[in-house]
Amino acid sequence: MYENQKINQEKILGNNGRIQILNTIIDVLNVQETIDLVEQYIVTKTPLHLMGVNADKINEVNDNEIMKKIVNSCGIINADGASVILASKFLKKPLPERVAGIDLMQSLVALSEKKQYKIYLLGAKQEVVEQTANALKKQHDKLKIVGIHNGYFKREDWNKIGLELKEKDPDIVFVGITSPLKEYLIEYLQEQGNNAVFMGVGGSFDVISGNIPRAPLWMQKMNLEWLFRVIQEPRRLFARYFIGNWKFIIAVLKERKTIKNGKTI
Repeated sequence: MYENQKINQEKILGNNGRIQILNTIIDVLNVQETIDLVEQYIVTKTPLHLMGVNADKINEVNDNEIMKKIVNSCGIINADGASVILASKFLKKPLPERVAGIDLMQSLVALSEKKQYKIYLLGAKQEVVEQTANALKKQHDKLKIVGIHNGYFKREDWNKIGLELKEKDPDIVFVGITSPLKEYLIEYLQEQGNNAVFMGVGGSFDVISGNIPRAPLWMQKMNLEWLFRVIQEPRRLFARYFIGNWKFIIAVLKERKTIKNGKTI
């Protein structure tokens, strides 16, 4: 990230509190505080990589130095996982609440309609991203969607995508591409000079388009949305959630022991 971008980022962050869980920095923000902060980036045209971390992402940060550098350099890093909230309380540095990626995306879409901010949808299959755009326009008839692009492209196409974004000049780019490619792509696009807010939204396009149902509200309230996803796609997600969660729990237990022993993390 360029030095002037870092200076602008520091001005916007101000006195915002941050904690660290394992090797990952996380902002002490609730949903509304996040929305308010994101809007400051939009109105000042300061580039932002809006990051949401769960247990799987923190495991990835622990194992991947490049990912660690990318995540911890993001302007806003939210706790997008019940396990992260529980870990923060266990480590005696509690976070206020989970900032669910799909809910935050919907809130930012509503804000964009109200303030006439321009959005761009990048990711998923072509028919899915088209359906997502149609669904959002149906919910928000005054929403400005300045462009869409599917997520099936090669590394050599990144420059072309970056040039299109510069031409369309969106305020927010929602990126529905799998990790870690998503993070690498966002970093590339920002280094290219795109001053938008970039937010990775995982499988949110599939949910918004109606192709995949979201967990019932009672499961969301009980922090069981992850289980609903595993039931939907057991082959793809079993290892991530069950094995990954155990890996995360063991690492958090070790960190708690380190803190008790008065050692520096």
